[in-house]
Amino acid sequence: MPELPEVETTRRGIQPYVEGRTIERVTIRQPRLRWPVPARLKTLLPGQSVAWVRRRAKYLLVGLDNGTLILHLGMSGSLRMVDAHTEPGPHDHLDLVFTDAGCLRLRDPRRFGAVLWTSRRPEAHRLLKNLGPEPLGEDFTEHYLYRIGRSRRLAVKSLLMDSTVVAGIGNIYANEILFRAGIHPQRACNRVSLTRCRNLVAAARAVLQEAIHQGGTTLRDFRDQDGRPGYFALRLNVYGRSGEPCPACREPIRRRSVGQRSSYYCVNCQR
Repeated sequence: MPELPEVETTRRGIQPYVEGRTIERVTIRQPRLRWPVPARLKTLLPGQSVAWVRRRAKYLLVGLDNGTLILHLGMSGSLRMVDAHTEPGPHDHLDLVFTDAGCLRLRDPRRFGAVLWTSRRPEAHRLLKNLGPEPLGEDFTEHYLYRIGRSRRLAVKSLLMDSTVVAGIGNIYANEILFRAGIHPQRACNRVSLTRCRNLVAAARAVLQEAIHQGGTTLRDFRDQDGRPGYFALRLNVYGRSGEPCPACREPIRRRSVGQRSSYYCVNCQR
C-alpha cells in the first residue's frame, strides 16, 4: 500500500505537469472504487484550472477554482501523466484531460483507491478533519508524542500507525522508524521516555525523508508517475527480513504480530 513517501513522490512527480493547467474533460471508466466516483465531476471540472497539488497524510489534494479533488491511491493505485490519446489499460479508471492534450490518469487494479470532491475547505472533509500532525511537520515533536503516549497503554507501534496521532505512517515505515530509534514495537507507549520520544521523532523524520529521496518503497505495486519503481526497499533494515541478520548486530530479525500487523524487529537493538 502506498504510504506517505510514495504519495509524496507522486505529488512531486505530477505537480509540475498539472499546476496551471485547465481541465477540458473528465473520463470515468470505473465509477465504483472504494467509494463511488461522483458522476458530476464530468460536468463540474471542465473549465476549472489546477491551482495547487498538496498532500495530507496519504491523500493527494488537487486544488481547483471551485473546490478540491481528494485522491487516495488505495492498495495499488498510481497516477501518471500520459498523452490524452494513449489507449487506456483495463485498470485505468479515470482521466483528467487538460486543454493542452496532457492527461492525468488514475490506475488502480484493486480498486481500493478513491476520487472524491469537496467545495469546502479540504481540511474539514470527513476523511481529513481528524488526522494528526504530519510527521515531517513542526507540530510533530517529542513533547507532543510524549504527552499523547502517557495516557495510553497500547504498543508504541500501534500509536505510530494511529492516523489521529500522526498522519501517514503505515506498517512498512513504522517498522523502520522503530528500528532506527532502537525501540521495541511492543513497548507500551506510556513507557517511552521523553528522550526516547525525541529519538523516535528524529528517526521518523530521517526514515521518511530518505524514503522520499529514494522515490518510495516498491514491494508489490507502487510505481511513480513515470512508471519507475521506488528504491527504498533496497535499504529496508528490518521490514520483510524475518530470519535475516540484523544489519547492526547480526542477530536474526524476528517477526510477530502487533496490532494485527506483521512487525519486524531486532531483539538486541530494540528495547
